[in-house]
Amino acid sequence: MVLPLVACSPATLLNAFVPSDGYVLDRDVVYGEAERQVMDIYRPVDGFADKSGDAPVVVYFYGGSWKNGSRRSYRFMGEALARSGFVVAVPDYRLYPEVRFPDFVEDGAKAVRWVSAHAKAYGGDPDRIILMGHSAGAHIAALLAFDERYLARQGMLHTSLRGFVGVAGPYAFDPLAYRSTKPIFSGLADTDQARPITFVGGEEIAALLLHGTDDRTVFPKNSREFAARIREEGGDVTLLEYDDTGHIKIILSFAAIFRGRDTVYEDTIVFLKSL
Repeated sequence: MVLPLVACSPATLLNAFVPSDGYVLDRDVVYGEAERQVMDIYRPVDGFADKSGDAPVVVYFYGGSWKNGSRRSYRFMGEALARSGFVVAVPDYRLYPEVRFPDFVEDGAKAVRWVSAHAKAYGGDPDRIILMGHSAGAHIAALLAFDERYLARQGMLHTSLRGFVGVAGPYAFDPLAYRSTKPIFSGLADTDQARPITFVGGEEIAALLLHGTDDRTVFPKNSREFAARIREEGGDVTLLEYDDTGHIKIILSFAAIFRGRDTVYEDTIVFLKSL
């Protein structure tokens, strides 16, 4: 089950505490024609020490119930990953009620295609793109990673991605079963088309799923069922659960002022650097 996915408004308050060193921020990079088809890009100051000389690229999709959110609120995430050597793209995408499913996923696909085409200009490796998201953003990222149709419409293979990190995502829920999400997904003839778990086939990229056991917004069984399906199909997945952690706390663990209270950040960096 999943309860209404609240916007991560506490994230906005973290900007005052985000370090200003260790990364370069390129703001307002346009990836499409719509007003919200814009992203911010964070580049590591010292690059990433590997054989290619190019940094792996993380495309991060924030949460907010598919109704709320802004890339500007997630400087803490851009800093966290860029400091560890990754180029990080944080795109905005169109929201309800301007659009409904699957338009925001199509925006995500367009953003990934833009990043793939322009990664080198920002010091990134287009062959090392990892998708990451929290909550509704994890849902978008998971559909891009597991349902090949979205990237195919942008001229990309979903298997060209290097990895997927999902933080507290609703991978197995029925969006028409809840008053808060039903209008966003109205028009679906088959709810399975909006469920990332539907598209697991066993040949996908490596996946890391993070979830707090105290999450009452997106219940942990979403990640458990998703991981189980990936394993059943012979895929590569790691599921990590964190005690005494809820829906917002798990994403705030990436912020500099909260790092070290648990291993969420460290576990993610270890996975990302293994890809």
